Amino acid sequence: MRSDTDLDIGEVIARSGVPASTLRYYEQRNLIASTGRRGQRRQYAPDVLVQLALIAMARGAGFTLDDIAAMFTDDGRPHIDRTLLADKADALDRTLAELTTVRDTLRHAAACPAPTHMQCPTFRAMLTAASGIALT
Repeated sequence: MRSDTDLDIGEVIARSGVPASTLRYYEQRNLIASTGRRGQRRQYAPDVLVQLALIAMARGAGFTLDDIAAMFTDDGRPHIDRTLLADKADALDRTLAELTTVRDTLRHAAACPAPTHMQCPTFRAMLTAASGIALT
């Protein structure tokens, strides 16, 4: 049901940075809903901006669109499983630790004074830590 406070699709695009094609796709996936049309232009309740912000954050954290859909009630209000968030945060911690090891290995390799990287004991130890493969 459209109201005078609804946002035109152009305003949603301008305020969220989400392209019209993505908004339509999110509607097809039941992540958001338009309130109707004014002429040919979709209209959205102002809360759609909150929904889009949550979708963007969740996508950035690596959640699938199916995971994200489960984070909203049928009427579009957020209902987020805290255990799911904690599990995702734990997974991100593991990924960050792995990426930190890889980054540190690359930085060392770039500045290593050894004649070759394989002659550097620090690089070899870092390579083993990053890959899990013992080089001895």
